[in-house]
Amino acid sequence: MTAELNHETLPASTAEVLPFLDKQTCTFSYIVKDPQSDACAIIDSVLNFDYPSGTVSHEGADALIAHVRDNGLTVQWLIETHAHADHLSAAPYIKAAVGGRIAIGEHIDIVQKTFGKVFNVGPEFPRDGSQFDHLFRDNESYMIGNLEALAIATPGHTPACMTHLIGDAAFVGDTIFMPDTGTARADFPGGDARILYRSINKLLSLPKETRLFMCHDYSEDRELEYETTVADELEHNIHVKAGTDEDAFVAMREKRDKGLDVPNLILPSLQVNMRAGNFPAAEDNGRVYLKLPVNLFKS
Repeated sequence: MTAELNHETLPASTAEVLPFLDKQTCTFSYIVKDPQSDACAIIDSVLNFDYPSGTVSHEGADALIAHVRDNGLTVQWLIETHAHADHLSAAPYIKAAVGGRIAIGEHIDIVQKTFGKVFNVGPEFPRDGSQFDHLFRDNESYMIGNLEALAIATPGHTPACMTHLIGDAAFVGDTIFMPDTGTARADFPGGDARILYRSINKLLSLPKETRLFMCHDYSEDRELEYETTVADELEHNIHVKAGTDEDAFVAMREKRDKGLDVPNLILPSLQVNMRAGNFPAAEDNGRVYLKLPVNLFKS
């Protein structure tokens, strides 16, 4: 049984963090280990998917599994920071190999109801998050071995976005990016720029030395980076540094979002990720199919 806890009461234990980069999607997955035991969590795993051929492979997931096995780790959690629109989750594949509980924020039901309609799936698709092993509540504490962790609701990019504060490290999903890249888009169904601003300010109220780990980095001007701090974001973030006005941020974010391209893998990603990383059931010919709604994003 978990207890509700404010982040200010958590000890600043140092989490051992190992990043894994998927170059195709610019996604960082993480193995987060308790320094006092063999317990770990895997955050935002990636299933390799070749869109033109519809081919699935497991290079990224196998690298995570190999590290777990080679180091005698025990996977307790397979955490999704949100229902990703730019890569497919490998959580079920990893769970089958090394265990762990697949978990996401409780408001995944909003995402499921929205995209259940988009993809016209029938009543066989539950819209209550029951595909996941655990649904985190806002301000819910949990453990990774002896390492205390806290799930913090940070919606705005999607309704189900959560930041996971694990010891002194916060895994922010797509809520905020590296300081020179700014913030995530808020124009997906259920997204909201004003809510995103408030979620980011919740993150930036954490202790300034808190390490922030990105889910993505899209910079074309430097090597990809995955780690910053609250202090760096407050001083340097091009969209939300200290003193940024809420209305100004909302105006900037909404204008910027209108010019962004649709993510390349959004249609396969959402169909799989709303099912906790599982594909739809095979049809009567034994094949699995993903739908391609026509003109879905036509303005």
